[in-house]
Amino acid sequence: MTHSLPLVLAVRHPADSIAVLTVAGEIDVDSAPALRTRALELIRRGRPHVVLDLADVEFCDSSGLNTMISVLRYAKDRHGSLSLAAVPAHLGRLLDITGVGGLIPAFPGAAEAVGGLLAAPVPDASA
Repeated sequence: MTHSLPLVLAVRHPADSIAVLTVAGEIDVDSAPALRTRALELIRRGRPHVVLDLADVEFCDSSGLNTMISVLRYAKDRHGSLSLAAVPAHLGRLLDITGVGGLIPAFPGAAEAVGGLLAAPVPDASA
């Protein structure tokens, strides 16, 4: 019997509209719902731009990919975004093979992802 690593989630808020969600462990059929719930909760609470820091993710299956797509769609529907940071090589290959990597921007680290969000032009609400 295999034993998956528990999923550990930690959040920090580097700016008003941004949440960095640090993910550690394995994203699989058992843990993906917790990741999805936490990310959607952040968006609902006024943090429409979510960065997933994946440096400590040991494993990710199709449930994890589906969760990322779900969070991306939810964020975009609320004028937000999803970015990935510190994507491990094994997960990067999975993202590339499935095409999901072309949908979600990835950065070397969370600081670069946040910097990219802070540098992005803010849409004019009066337009």
